[in-house]
Amino acid sequence: MNYEFDFSFLATHWRDLIDGALLTLRMSIATIVFGFFLGVALAVIRTQGSAFARRAVTGYVDVIRNTPLVIQTFWLFFGLAAIQVRVPAMTAAIIALTINVSAYTTEIVRAGIETIPKGQIEAAQCLALSRWQMLRLVVLPQAVERMYPALISQFVLMMLATSIMSQISAEELTAIGYRIQSETFRGFEIYIVIALVYLVMSWLLRLAMTGVGAVAFTRRRRLKTSL
Repeated sequence: MNYEFDFSFLATHWRDLIDGALLTLRMSIATIVFGFFLGVALAVIRTQGSAFARRAVTGYVDVIRNTPLVIQTFWLFFGLAAIQVRVPAMTAAIIALTINVSAYTTEIVRAGIETIPKGQIEAAQCLALSRWQMLRLVVLPQAVERMYPALISQFVLMMLATSIMSQISAEELTAIGYRIQSETFRGFEIYIVIALVYLVMSWLLRLAMTGVGAVAFTRRRRLKTSL
């Protein structure tokens, strides 16, 4: 079997691949920001809220973590369309990814909150800090710092999951690959290129988030603890 590799499609489609990669990165950044803040808020509710609120958040996390992302995306895009609620593909993709990653972020941050020694909480209470001040100044900074490596890994996985959004016609990298493959019939080559682009984007995202952590967490930088 003699298979000849042909990457000549790059000469005419490299701009399309760059556009798809940039859209993937924009989608990922938006999802990281929204998913992080939603996940932190839900983690606080799950650890500090009323019994009803804690059960509601637990139910949300269980449902999202135990159903496929593609089904959640279809429900948002096609399900809402069935009841005459039109959501653009890009918007539906970001919402679906945000909902999905926020559930995992909730559990990661919750685990971080529960590692904070009770002595620190008691010391904050002795200083007459309000509940919000205690969370903002004592609990959350340490919780996020401790769990930051896990958050980086989760957000990189989320970036790779953007490939699923091609199923609802979001023009991200994988969708561009589908289109180029249908025009050139060089499926093997195009998916090799796309895999390499995802590898580079994963490395860049991990590097960027590691840099953010080095700036944000001065204690970790001072101790030279690896992210």
